Amino acid sequence: MSQPPQSQEVPGTEKELTPKADHGEESYKGCGRLTGKAAIITGGDSGIGRAVAIAYAREGADLLISYWNEHDDARETQRLVEEAGRRCVLVPGDIADPAHCRAIVDRAQNEFGRLDILVNNAAHQMSFESIEEIPDEEWDRTFAVNVSAMFHLCKAAVPHMKPGSVIINTSSVNSDKPKPTLLPYATTKGAIANFSAGLAQMLGERGIRVNSVAPGPVWTPLIPSTMPPEQVEKFGEDTPLGRPGQPRELAGIYVLLASEEGSYMSGGRYAVTGGTPIL
Repeated sequence: MSQPPQSQEVPGTEKELTPKADHGEESYKGCGRLTGKAAIITGGDSGIGRAVAIAYAREGADLLISYWNEHDDARETQRLVEEAGRRCVLVPGDIADPAHCRAIVDRAQNEFGRLDILVNNAAHQMSFESIEEIPDEEWDRTFAVNVSAMFHLCKAAVPHMKPGSVIINTSSVNSDKPKPTLLPYATTKGAIANFSAGLAQMLGERGIRVNSVAPGPVWTPLIPSTMPPEQVEKFGEDTPLGRPGQPRELAGIYVLLASEEGSYMSGGRYAVTGGTPIL
């Protein structure tokens, strides 16, 4: 089933999304797999980040949600987390600023007294038909948000992490099958997968696990705010399952990778792509 053609201003909001996305509000049932843990989720206000926040809260974790400026979406995520009986600290700001990345980690440590899980999920993307159309500042912005922020957050977080802690970075099917019109974004997603695999080896002796998740097309506000309406209408139809994923369909892998059940999973890139294989 296709979505109606639509567009939003960047970065997009959940309330303007048609049809509404499913983040697991009515379906996700926790069973205490993250009880007592504290997590940071960047881009946790909407989309995949909101679905992960709901799942982590219902599994027993307290959360710091980092987001840019989507205050209404962030407050709704906070409401859902607190409804599950967990704490939710909201920290708006631009993660392209290394100082803000360090401030996020400091705030989590001050609020919770610990840091067990870091989910680097926030992303910037825009569509371009040719390389000549890509402004220098757009290329730099995409790397600053998607790659450099991940580095600065990981660098700040690791000294606070004990053995058993986890870093999960959101890559993409574009890390293996880059869409040409998403050239800057796809390039960063390949870098995220590579960074995650390398960091997992670097941190293995400390008992800190690192993985990346590679979503396929998932229905979030990022799509109508960064793609032409005619592409939005057919978004996800080219997957073997013939549809885009819903954010709730990603939550399970983020829970598994963060929990003791994933204790021997590190250095991997895990596909949730609607059947599109990745190497």
